[in-house]
Amino acid sequence: MKKLLLALLTTGILALGATTLSAQDEPKAKKKKKAESTAPVPAASGTSPKSVIHVITVSFKDGTTPAQIQAAIDGVHKLPAKFPGITHVWTRAIKNQTDRSHIFVMEFASEQALKDYAGSAAQKEWYALYEGIRERSVTSDITN
Repeated sequence: MKKLLLALLTTGILALGATTLSAQDEPKAKKKKKAESTAPVPAASGTSPKSVIHVITVSFKDGTTPAQIQAAIDGVHKLPAKFPGITHVWTRAIKNQTDRSHIFVMEFASEQALKDYAGSAAQKEWYALYEGIRERSVTSDITN
C-alpha cells in the first residue's frame, strides 16, 4: 500500500513539474508560431501530395426531397468508378460552419485530372442528378 501511495505521489509531482515547464515554454512557443505564420510558404516537400482537393458546399432548392438529395450524394460516390482521375470522395460533414446544407469533397489525382473532368461524361451524368436541385454552391480547389 505504501509503495502504491509513493508511486502515485511521485507521478503527481512529475506531472506538476512537467506542467510548470510547459507553462514557462508557452511564450517561446507563441513567438515561434507567430514567426512561422508570417514566413513565406516553402515549396511542397516530398511528402506533400500533388492531388487536388475539390470542395463543394451546396444548398438545395426548397421542395427538394430527401430522396433527390440522396440520389445526388449516391451519384458523387459513383464518380471514382466512372472517372479514373477521381481517387476519393467524401460526403458526410462532421462539422459544417458554412451556410450551406451539404459538403461534397472529391480528390483528383492531379490538376490535369480536374481539368479533364470538366465537361466529361461522368460530370454530365452526375449533373443530371444534381443541377436541377441545387440552389447555390461554392467550389474551392486546393493543392500543393
